[in-house]
Order: sequence, then structure tokens, then C-alpha cells
Amino acid sequence: MSTLLKNAAIFTRKGFIRQDIILSDARVLFDFPKNEKVNKEAFDTVYDLNGLFIIPGFADVHVHLREPGFSYKENIRTGTLAAAHGGYTAVCAMPNIKPVPSNYENLKQELECIRRDAVVHVYPYGSITEQQTGRGALSNMDEIAEYVCAFSDDGKGMQEREQMRQAMIKAKSLHRMIVAHCEDETELKPGGCIHDGEYARLHHHVGINSASEWKQVARDVALAEETGERYHVCHVSTKESVAIIREAKKRGVPVTCETGPHYLMFTDMDLKEDGSWKMNPPIRSREDRDALIEGVIDGTIDCIVTDHAPHSQEEKAKGLDGSSFGIVGLETCFSAMYTHMVLQDPRHPGSGKGAIRLEKLIELMSVNPREAFSLPGPRYVEEGAAADLTVLDLTKRWTVDSSRFFSMGRSTLFQGMELVGEPVMTFVDGKPVYKRAE
Repeated sequence: MSTLLKNAAIFTRKGFIRQDIILSDARVLFDFPKNEKVNKEAFDTVYDLNGLFIIPGFADVHVHLREPGFSYKENIRTGTLAAAHGGYTAVCAMPNIKPVPSNYENLKQELECIRRDAVVHVYPYGSITEQQTGRGALSNMDEIAEYVCAFSDDGKGMQEREQMRQAMIKAKSLHRMIVAHCEDETELKPGGCIHDGEYARLHHHVGINSASEWKQVARDVALAEETGERYHVCHVSTKESVAIIREAKKRGVPVTCETGPHYLMFTDMDLKEDGSWKMNPPIRSREDRDALIEGVIDGTIDCIVTDHAPHSQEEKAKGLDGSSFGIVGLETCFSAMYTHMVLQDPRHPGSGKGAIRLEKLIELMSVNPREAFSLPGPRYVEEGAAADLTVLDLTKRWTVDSSRFFSMGRSTLFQGMELVGEPVMTFVDGKPVYKRAE
């Protein structure tokens, strides 16, 4: 089967260029049939894209698909449909599932769900510890390494320095990365669940201390430097973390990191007494937000991810203190970032001057995640590349309505917000898995 995509701008190593392309045998081709002009009779399907943009499909290295174990929140099918809707062709599924993917017997249940129901590429994580608690015996890394993209106990920080050191040594021997949710529990205030910023003080919430994040980042960066293990920091939210990672990179430490749209767009003074604003780490101060933006601009932050974390309506209806941690993001991430990072600078709303260019955003959402995690798939739209592609309409204005999400999760900070730009088609292995018209 061959598909012609015509009259589009494609993302190449030299930037965007006008180029018709063919998708055939799950690959991108530039060479058209001999003696054939761009003739629709020569192809099974032809899409005239009329000036739209074709990019390598987005890759999100931090999502929660909830299956097996918590399919009342989300499942592989709904989560990957949401990913396709958001322009993603690859996602890495965190190990917050049941049973914990700490050995092959447990992991194969998730692998079967992926094989049966996924509409985009899904790469599962293995847990670092047996129970994914940040404590206790390490998982059977030898047994599961070939089936997982990396090891993480996301949701729990590794509490013992020596245990993290041993995990890094083992993961390095297996050529897999350690991916860390950094949270030092000794730094948490009793009952803490929001943040330690001005909003918490004004509204009498007990907060999650910034030091709980950055102190573990500092510890783990030192361990990565000692062991030579590749190390990736999840959802960076503090200015101190950004500074630590920036300096580590200057020293050549093999560290990468990510942040999410909500940390780049909002501050603690935007918070509302609503479960949609409950996440971990929390949204922090203006100074933290601005440091994250600078980290994106100067390359300290490698990836923009969603931390897509769906919950039931009941779990998110208990206010800022009582609700479960997490919001959904796969279906809004590109549009939110294009609107608020490319079309304008979040530090200066209404300025009309973006913090980054479109090409930089594509690197953060498509190229860098694949590079950092050694994922298959295209870095650029070029001859022979995998036909995992996304078509973007950069002029479309639309209003977020979570009732129209493919995800089972409905909790989003963008409800009712007008955004600009959206994915209109998503191709996986050369086949359309999402089309806006349908």
C-alpha cells in the first residue's frame, strides 16, 4: 500500500522545505515512480495537504496508561487513541500498574495489552524496585531489560543513596537508563500535598518542599557522574534542579531531563481550589517557572512531556487537598506549547514574541525524546525514515472541551482555553491512526 502526501512543508535536518512524499512499506520515500508525475492513479491514497506541515510524530517518554490494574482510569486502547489525537506516534508507559512490571511474569501482562490494543508504539518501563516503592529489593532487571525502554519507580523517589547507586550500576550493565521521580521523603512536611509557595501560605495548605526535588536531583547527578550511568530526571519543577542539571551537563555528566506544559505556563498564584490543579510535583513560583523557560531555551531541559495521568471523575472531585495527583495532557500538549511558547513568551503574555521557534518545539517533543531514550522512529522526515508522522495545522483556533477527549481522563488545566494549532492526521507505520475529518 502506498500513500502520497502532497503540497506540504516537511521537517528536515535543514528546517522546513516543500516536498511531496510517499509512504510505502512503513517508510518515507522521496523517489516517485519513473515517468510518473504526481499522479493519484499511481497511489492507493492521496492526501492534498494544502500547505500543512509534516513532522516526525511526537514521542512522550512520560505517560500513565493505567493498564493492567487500573483500567477504570485509562486503558491501552483509550490512552493510545488520545496519543494519536495529540499527534504522538510513540509513548513510554510508566510502571504505576498492577502487577508491578518488576519481572517478566508481571511485565508480559502489560506487553499483551499493548500488542492487542495499542494504536501507536508503546514502550513500557520496568520498575527499579520490586514493589515500585523507592525502597526494598531491586527488580529483576536482567530478566526484563530487553523488553523495557528504561527503569523507573515514577511516583516514588529512591530513598537510599546506596540503593540508587546499585540500581545505576546494574542498569548501566544492561544498557538501560535510570529515570527518576525525585522526591526526598525526609524533606516532606507532614500532610504535605500542594506546594511550598505563596498560595499555600495564603490558603493554609501544607506544601511539598522544593528541596524534596532538588536535593535528590543533586544526589543522583553525583551518582551518575560516579557510575557513568545515563540518568533522566522526570518533570523538573524547581529553579534549583535546572541549575544543578545545567552545571552537570557542562561537566559532561550523562544527564537529561524533562518538564511539562503546566510548569511552563502557570505559577502557584494561578492555583484554584479544584482537583484539576493537584499534581506532583506541584506548580511552583514565578521564579521557578521562569527558570524552567530559560532551561528550555538554553537546552538544559531536553524534552517536553505530558505526564499524562488520568483518574476517575470521583478521584479528581475532592478539591485541591483531597484529589488524586495528576492531570491528562496528550491531547492538548502541542497546541498549548505552540500557543504559549512559540506564538508568545509566557513570561510576557501578549507580547507577540515567542520564547522558542516551532523547530525548537519539534525537537523538544519529537527529536530529543527519541535521542535521549534511544527510541526507534524518525528524527526528521527524510528518505527511508520510519513513516511515523504527524500533520499539523498551525492556523486552527480551537477551544479545549475535555468531553471530546479520547482519554477516559477529563481533568485538564486547559478546559475552555482557546489554543492555536492542532494535529490533523497521525500516521503510524505509514497508516493513518487519527484523521481530524473523521
